[in-house]
Amino acid sequence: MPTAAKLVAALCLAALGFAVSEVIKTILPASIDFGAFSLVNAALGFVLGWVVMGKRAGRGMSAAISNGFTGMAALVLWGLFIQGVNEMVDLAMSRRYDGPFEALVAIFQIMTDYAGQMLDLKVITLLLVGGIIAGVLTEIAAKRWR
Repeated sequence: MPTAAKLVAALCLAALGFAVSEVIKTILPASIDFGAFSLVNAALGFVLGWVVMGKRAGRGMSAAISNGFTGMAALVLWGLFIQGVNEMVDLAMSRRYDGPFEALVAIFQIMTDYAGQMLDLKVITLLLVGGIIAGVLTEIAAKRWR
């Protein structure tokens, strides 16, 4: 059932996904073609905000901060997975893998590489602060619009 808290959570996590994607673009080399990187992560943030954070709203401010961290962590993990699958498919189309199992293992290797590239102070700070803000705004929406 749609609620204001779910909508606020979805919009906050979508904004966080987009903002973090834009910061990541500035860290990595300019020669990389990102395509719809930011939009994919924003859409993922919208879905995860609605599903993960929205249904956990209304439990108090300390739970709201935990809810924000949970939504942020889900966004990072699912974002890494989706981008890893995308990269694996690109490499598989270039016939870089000998079989399907090697391609599946490569997803997690790619995820690990991307996670290492995300270990930047700007990205981590934005994720932590954005997660807290998203959780608090979701809680405020849950309390205000029941």
